[in-house]
Amino acid sequence: MGIDVSGTTMSIYVETLIRAPMETLWAHTQTPALHEKWDLRFSRIHYLPKSHEGEPQRFRYTRRIGLGFEVIGDGETVGERNLADGSRSSALKFGTRDRFSIIREGSGYWKYIPTNDAIRFLTRYDYDTRFGWAGKLVDRWMFRPLIGWATAWSFDRLRLWLERGVDPDRSVRQALIHCIARGTLAVVFIYQGIVPKLVARHVDELAMLRDAGISPLMSDLTLRALGLSEVAFAIVLLTAWRSRWPVWMCLMAMLSVTAFVGIHSPRFFEAAFNPFSLNAAVAAIAGIDLLILDGIPSAARCRRRPL
Repeated sequence: MGIDVSGTTMSIYVETLIRAPMETLWAHTQTPALHEKWDLRFSRIHYLPKSHEGEPQRFRYTRRIGLGFEVIGDGETVGERNLADGSRSSALKFGTRDRFSIIREGSGYWKYIPTNDAIRFLTRYDYDTRFGWAGKLVDRWMFRPLIGWATAWSFDRLRLWLERGVDPDRSVRQALIHCIARGTLAVVFIYQGIVPKLVARHVDELAMLRDAGISPLMSDLTLRALGLSEVAFAIVLLTAWRSRWPVWMCLMAMLSVTAFVGIHSPRFFEAAFNPFSLNAAVAAIAGIDLLILDGIPSAARCRRRPL
């Protein structure tokens, strides 16, 4: 059943540095109750009984995929400690007969390589797919990139847990809050840029510019420029997904725009839907995003190609 992943160009490779004692890292990756807490690829892992001491450790894993469905698979692992260079390794084979799984069977390894101040923790694995050519296409263009990302994201989740004490459940909640906050900010800026400024060219938008002393002709051009700028900023919020500076820019912009309207067009603050309430809500969402950014796992922190 084994697959030689050492020379497979399509195999999945993930590596990270973790500053933690070897025994701690080993326990959190080799103990099922701890492993399932940080690894996004598994919902549950448990060891199966051995028939004799020298037998490889067999295990069963479960991955819930939603709508009440789950994939169940089996595997076996052999851990090697105290190698000649001070490193450790763990080889494994896995597979499933579950018809919902695109993976048929596969194999791989984990390595634990001490450095001066950390441990290089890495994995490389590969697998065969089912469903013929259709399964190969889906795997190449969708499933394999997804499971590779999930592996890297999980490795960084483990790193945060061991280095900074960020509980894996907490890191997931923070990641979800970040997605909601950053996505909401992007939607607001896209909507405000396209609908009232570029499409409807709302009279209130033009009135606020004219209240500031901008001529009718320049007000029209300025409104278009502002609309395009807001759409561009929404794209920046999404592309610079983990960066803080776009969110700080958002906060500064909300303060500036609110002050601008308050000075030149204070009558708009009296409306049921007004610039003050909108800008305050956007600033609050930006503040939430800033507060939870620290401690969110990121697949980008992991190496995805071997040295």
